Amino acid sequence: MIAEDGEQLGVMPTQAALDIAYEKDLDLVKISPGAKPPVCKVMDYGKYKFEQSKREKEAKRNQHVVEIKEIRMSPVIDTNDFNVKLRNGHKFLKEGDRLKVTVRFRGRQMAHTEIGRGVLERYAAACEEIAVLDKNPKLEGRNMSMFLSPRAQKPEKAKPAPAAETAAEEQATTEGATENA
Repeated sequence: MIAEDGEQLGVMPTQAALDIAYEKDLDLVKISPGAKPPVCKVMDYGKYKFEQSKREKEAKRNQHVVEIKEIRMSPVIDTNDFNVKLRNGHKFLKEGDRLKVTVRFRGRQMAHTEIGRGVLERYAAACEEIAVLDKNPKLEGRNMSMFLSPRAQKPEKAKPAPAAETAAEEQATTEGATENA
């Protein structure tokens, strides 16, 4: 049994533990019922539940929900339009969202789906440094789609100081040491 302040009270009969909890106007809660003997703690159960729900709300508030953003293009997209779509895709990926890139075929364009596949592959190659290809281009009806996910961000390392600056600092400290001596 554990007291409300965390002090170990030792092994005791259930009735004795209930009496201690009743005297202090608190609850007796089984912490790990599978242990031999079961571990119990004297605590205010209502306060414990409230703090636990508060922690869960805080964790839910801090978690990032991954959304799927979609970018639609045509197989005959111009270079500047492609670059604008590429910049938007980079922005979505840097925010941590997944990206669905779709090429829509209209009319006779369905006869040349390889052009759309080329556009999607060019897009994937342009996003290669910041994204991973989740799902290869696949034709579904009149649309060809692929999915990209952001790469795991590596923590940036502190850059070492250039050699010229460190040499100047060492020289200044040695000159200061000789003046003091």
